[in-house]
Amino acid sequence: METSIIIETIVKAIVILAVFSAIAGFTTYIERKILAFMQRRLGPTNVGPYGLLQIVCDGIKLFTKEDFIPQNAVKPIFMIAPIITAATAFIAMTAVPFFPEFEVFGYTIRPIIADINVGVLFVMGVASVGLYGPLLAGMSSGNKWALLGGARTAIQLLSYEVVSGLALLAPLMLVGSLSLIDINEYQSAGFTSWIIWTQPLAFILFVMAGFAETNRTPFDLLEHEAEIVAGYATEYSGMRWGMFFIGEYANLFTISFLISLIFLGGYNDLWFIPGGLAIILKVSFLIFFFLWTRASWPHVRPDQLMWLCWKILMPLAVVNILLTGAFVMIVGSIG
Repeated sequence: METSIIIETIVKAIVILAVFSAIAGFTTYIERKILAFMQRRLGPTNVGPYGLLQIVCDGIKLFTKEDFIPQNAVKPIFMIAPIITAATAFIAMTAVPFFPEFEVFGYTIRPIIADINVGVLFVMGVASVGLYGPLLAGMSSGNKWALLGGARTAIQLLSYEVVSGLALLAPLMLVGSLSLIDINEYQSAGFTSWIIWTQPLAFILFVMAGFAETNRTPFDLLEHEAEIVAGYATEYSGMRWGMFFIGEYANLFTISFLISLIFLGGYNDLWFIPGGLAIILKVSFLIFFFLWTRASWPHVRPDQLMWLCWKILMPLAVVNILLTGAFVMIVGSIG
């Protein structure tokens, strides 16, 4: 029995690694097409039908491009920084339940690698370690622009992790559990039981923090080309740069699954739509929303980003926790 569990876990890990690495590449194609459509351009068109083989060409380019390490770089740290970003992005996925259970040849498959009773805490904790990737990359590159990008990493990610953590406290107080599966089951009564209806402010705060934590426009200040060349990734090339790239898109999917599971009913059936298809549609819409925002909003300044975090979002998150706590106490005393 233990051997079968170990084999199943290894297979799940390999599948998640392979599938989401491939999806990350495909998402770049979708992003370029969506941005092109919104900006009245064509996007990838020349390689393959509708430019689909552009993904393959980009992959070949990353694997074959020269792996250059600057002379003044701290080489061990410079080399390990991209690995930290990619590894933490995929490790965070291990506690995420992607779909409902299903059977294959009479064997029940649970689409989660590790059902941890503190799943939310695990995912947020591991994802937060990912900030060391860009931070160490910027500090070890021996480049002033990269150092500025690394400094922005520490400021932006640390600040908005506090907002995302506070935003999640209120929904967790209602559910009474840190397990993502328990949170999903809490919303199993249907559309009206989604947590977004009782915690709209927490939803907005978490989504905004998600933009900052995944380095997406308008909060993509870590590698702002108009100001600091390419930020922490200025001196990276080839597959080392590609690992930052894959980690960023993997985090984008992780945050989209978290939003779907915590606020939008998770993988529960939605009217006539099966749960597995429902969560795919929710995550797809959220990914589109992230891309849509990139095409629609300008960048903000670093001072504006910090002002928004500490003077607007943080107080709102604290007020939401206090109101939710009062509500839970009142309902508990009545019950």
